[in-house]
Amino acid sequence: MTSYVNSTSFATTKQLKKSWWIIDASGIPVGRLASRVTLLLRGKTKSFYTPYMDCGDSVVIVNADKVHVTGDKLNQKKFFWHTGYPGGIKEKKWKDILSGKAPHALLMKAIERMMPKESPLARKQMKSLYVYCGNHHPHSGQSPQEIVVTKKRNNID
Repeated sequence: MTSYVNSTSFATTKQLKKSWWIIDASGIPVGRLASRVTLLLRGKTKSFYTPYMDCGDSVVIVNADKVHVTGDKLNQKKFFWHTGYPGGIKEKKWKDILSGKAPHALLMKAIERMMPKESPLARKQMKSLYVYCGNHHPHSGQSPQEIVVTKKRNNID
């Protein structure tokens, strides 16, 4: 009888090294940027990706208020939430979010909704995401490497 060798390898904690990435979000479509950042946060770009471990990197996004929204999504799409009281459903259009106090919330919510749902691991990986509206960030000490996400269909230059 032939014995089969399991060739599947899983990452160990010694192999995990987190890198820091910085992305300039100005002019990039929301969904394209969110899908790329989700891959980096989950660690799916690494060769030793393991689904149940935090293999992902830390990502800093600057100029989140200058993100590009295609079509008429600014006027048509809305975020809904419930206050917990009867009749307490609230809504806000994307246009109001981008022109309000926290324009980075649009991008944060898009990335959060692309992560695995209702998962402690996803909550842990989301803590490695830092989104800023301006061009300045306090993470220069980590010396993040820049990633250029293109505006076109191909993902990275």
